[in-house]
Amino acid sequence: KMENKFAELDPVIHSRVRLAVLILLLHTESADFTYLKKELEVSDGNLSTHLRKLETAEYIKIKKSFENRKPKTVVSLTEKGKAALQGYTSNLEEYLRIASGKK
Repeated sequence: KMENKFAELDPVIHSRVRLAVLILLLHTESADFTYLKKELEVSDGNLSTHLRKLETAEYIKIKKSFENRKPKTVVSLTEKGKAALQGYTSNLEEYLRIASGKK
């Protein structure tokens, strides 16, 4: 049986918003909901849905608290999330290598 050279792309990460969330978190200790929403230019509901999917996969941790009586949601990347992102980008690099015709 020939090995499939097109590795599986993690369906949890394979979304513009979820991929961008993980990349933003990779370079920061954590980020709050408002920052992510602004950077990604998405609605509250849209971001919440994507964050829930990442949290369910244990790629991120979400901490909710109150600051000056206002709810604050802070998101951070887990070790599992870092590893998943690394695997995803490696597989994507392989796709790009194949697309460019390089051996």
